[in-house]
Amino acid sequence: MEPETRYSVIGAIVLALSAAAIVGYLWLSSAGRDSDFRFYTVYFERQSLDGLQVGGNVNMRGITVGRVESYEIARDNINRVRVLLRVARETPVRENTAATVSRNLVTGIARINLVTPGTPGPELTRVAAGERYPVIPEGTSGTEQITDAVTRLGHAADATLQNVNRVLGPENQKTFAELLTQLRDLARGLNDRLATVDRVALEVGQSAAAFRKATGEIAVAARRVADAAEPLSRDAGSALREATVALQALTQATRNVERDLTLALQRIDRDGGAVLKRTDDALDIGVLELRATASELRSTAESVARTPDRLREPRAALIGLPPSRDSICASMA
Repeated sequence: MEPETRYSVIGAIVLALSAAAIVGYLWLSSAGRDSDFRFYTVYFERQSLDGLQVGGNVNMRGITVGRVESYEIARDNINRVRVLLRVARETPVRENTAATVSRNLVTGIARINLVTPGTPGPELTRVAAGERYPVIPEGTSGTEQITDAVTRLGHAADATLQNVNRVLGPENQKTFAELLTQLRDLARGLNDRLATVDRVALEVGQSAAAFRKATGEIAVAARRVADAAEPLSRDAGSALREATVALQALTQATRNVERDLTLALQRIDRDGGAVLKRTDDALDIGVLELRATASELRSTAESVARTPDRLREPRAALIGLPPSRDSICASMA
């Protein structure tokens, strides 16, 4: 019985020592882990995590500062992925630090980049309600921007192709064909009209040449007429001198007639004013006619008075002397 009891005690002691060793190891490992690293949570909703693996690198400014501990899809939102990061304690994670996803173009392996734009803020230590570790917000990666731009470009190209297909539909193709035919006919018509315009321009040029020739001939004829009229003007000088005496007498007679006409017009005006006051609207027309007659008589007298001045010119002599005084008086009567 004693050997069996001794072996039982030894087994119990060995088990106790083993359990103590395990607990000590776990305690030491957890204490060392907590002292060397910090844990952060990132929720990704916009960026794809294709190529991300547990143990993947966490970089800051191109330097590896930690690793990916785990990731899982959120239970309340299937479009949200929770990623747990283990980062070296001395890593400067700030409140304005954001997490983005980048990939190696050759291998396709993804990594997490911690980016702090602008001036670094306070250190991120606050743990939100319901969270175990501080939460680093999701950022925007250059790859995501390029992908979004390419996606928008693809949508725009697709819409453009659809519009082109609608524009180049059967009905529009028929319309374009008719338009091209009409443009061809229009071009032919324009060519014919241009030929007509060329002919008209040629005819206009010929007409202009003929007009210039006729103008030259008219100028020559005018010079000839001027040369022939010069002797006639000299001969008319003597006739003008002979007519001067008669014109002076005619001028005096004209002045007398003008004076008499003036007196008559004054009497007519006085009589017309008296009649205008005594008659109705019908007699107004007669008065106006009398005034018109008086105006014409005055104009005739002035014309007769200017006649001697015109006859003093050589060309008036060529036309002829004015009528005699008797004829003027007869015409005035």
